Amino acid sequence: MTATLMESGAVVERTDVRRPGMAAVLRSEWLKLTTVRSTWWTLAATFVLGAGLTVLLCWANADWLASPDADESPGSFVTWGMMIAQITAVVLGALVVTTEYGTGMIRTTFAAVPARGRVLAAKSLVVVALLFVVGTVTALVGYVGGNYFLDREGIGLALEGDVLRAMYGSGLYLAGIGLFTVAVGFLLRHTAGTISIVLALMLILGNMVNLVPGEFGEWLTKLMPGNAGSAISTPVSFNPNLLEPWTGFAVFGLETAVLLLLAWVMVRRRDA
Repeated sequence: MTATLMESGAVVERTDVRRPGMAAVLRSEWLKLTTVRSTWWTLAATFVLGAGLTVLLCWANADWLASPDADESPGSFVTWGMMIAQITAVVLGALVVTTEYGTGMIRTTFAAVPARGRVLAAKSLVVVALLFVVGTVTALVGYVGGNYFLDREGIGLALEGDVLRAMYGSGLYLAGIGLFTVAVGFLLRHTAGTISIVLALMLILGNMVNLVPGEFGEWLTKLMPGNAGSAISTPVSFNPNLLEPWTGFAVFGLETAVLLLLAWVMVRRRDA
């Protein structure tokens, strides 16, 4: 980076001003994320919704799941709350980006870090890391609490195989949602618009495309971001027609990567 100074009427070029490295940008974004109350309120909501609703649903349905009339697997319920917790992941991913655009502080960020792609990468990494850890811990707490009621009915699930995969899969899915939302946030630069569009894609349109007839409708349903990515976060899906867990998550990852690439292009080209 070159700085220009005026000394005694002469223009002096300085070339000793360093651009912040990736480690410095990561520290900066981590401080921004962890020093505002909205982050902690959002993470608390993630835990309460993810773990609390799982325990509540397992307690309420344990008797029915143990009966011969049950048409659902207990595995469908041990991470049930994570379906609702994804809302908070969307909120966090949006706020990390759009708050700075709303206040105008993004201009300061880009002035300090002229390599704008580095800012996008740093915000993405801190969101992914935080949501993966919180999502995995939340899923484990929900499993322990919910499985207690299933065990009392003799239908408890061991923490192995698909159940174990669903624990860290819940963390991966929340991290993926956060990353997806970061990309949309950089594209829209508006908090309400970002949250509304991502929630619509994840929760509403994913169900509405079931109404599209024929094989095209079936594949459209499978490829919607929320449907493709969510299978990894549950041992047994409520919808058996979705893609396999790792296949679906790979599709979701590809969709997220395309959005991130588009966001990177737009961030470099547009004014802040």
